[in-house]
Amino acid sequence: MDASRTRALRTVVPAAVLVCWALLAAGCSPTAAPHADDPATSGRAAAPMAAGDLQSQYQRVIKEVLPSVVQIQARQELGSGVVYDDNGHIVTNAHVVGTEKTFRVTAANSREPLTASLVYSYPQQDLAVIKLDRIPSGLKAATFGNSEKVEVGQILLAMGSPLGLSSSVTQGIVSAVGRTVSESRSAGGTGATIANMVQTSAAINPGNSGGALVNLDGQVIGIPTLAAADPQLGGSAAPGIGFAIPASMVKTIADQIVKKGRVVESGRAALNIVGRTVVNDDYQPAGVAVVSVQAGGAAARAGLRPGDIITKLGDEPITTITSLSVALAADKPGQKTPVTYQRGGVEKTVQVKLGEQ
Repeated sequence: MDASRTRALRTVVPAAVLVCWALLAAGCSPTAAPHADDPATSGRAAAPMAAGDLQSQYQRVIKEVLPSVVQIQARQELGSGVVYDDNGHIVTNAHVVGTEKTFRVTAANSREPLTASLVYSYPQQDLAVIKLDRIPSGLKAATFGNSEKVEVGQILLAMGSPLGLSSSVTQGIVSAVGRTVSESRSAGGTGATIANMVQTSAAINPGNSGGALVNLDGQVIGIPTLAAADPQLGGSAAPGIGFAIPASMVKTIADQIVKKGRVVESGRAALNIVGRTVVNDDYQPAGVAVVSVQAGGAAARAGLRPGDIITKLGDEPITTITSLSVALAADKPGQKTPVTYQRGGVEKTVQVKLGEQ
């Protein structure tokens, strides 16, 4: 990723628009020697030990995981990747690989860049897998954890190549889980709407994309992908608000790519339509017009047809194509949900068994 660019996004969290540390202190009096059994004294004495333990844990995790994080150089983009297996597969973001097919990869244990080729890119989830043409000795696959067990407040380390500074580490916590966010195409994203993302306060800068978000057990729990942008600051990155694709989704997509060369089951719900945002008489977004329906798809089976204007999915108002994507991101293929639409000025509702994207 070019150092002058940032990834912007929109989030469905109110009042935000899109594109850490622990402190332990101790002290003692220079004029008194409190009794060793004094609880206050023992608490203060334990603090430096706790700080030392935490530092040692950071260093252990960094030493263990950082060799599994690589720098990826495409023609126009610079980003990061995570070694997925011992066969040279590396998982990264689709927006890092872009439209390129070949890449230069710098591993932590290799001074000379390696070459790699694209296996498959899946922009719908902003994930891609590339494969090294030659596997260097000492290449180590990362361990992916269970992102379903991630909790707010957990300490995390983000590893990658921000601004081209390879093998960099930043620190933060899990700020929130279950975020649904939409990437901005204008800021270089894929335009994907991604559900269940992990929000973190660890710094996510250009070049971190595709790297590793790691817990203190040395497990990758997410792939850093997006940094929030504040429109009131001219679209500048909002400090301390970054997002990562959860490890569970990374494994689901990467496993399919590695085994089958493509994604055959996305796990993403869809109406199987092509739609566009329409506006009302006040030029305000007012729904999604159905441009075409996929034969045999979810909308077609429910009787939706071109010209219908979708205004609600379940209980969620639909005003734009993005709001429709966000609403669908919370659902699953095969799930039945009511779709409210207008046809010829008449409002109707139909039950739709959602398809797959």
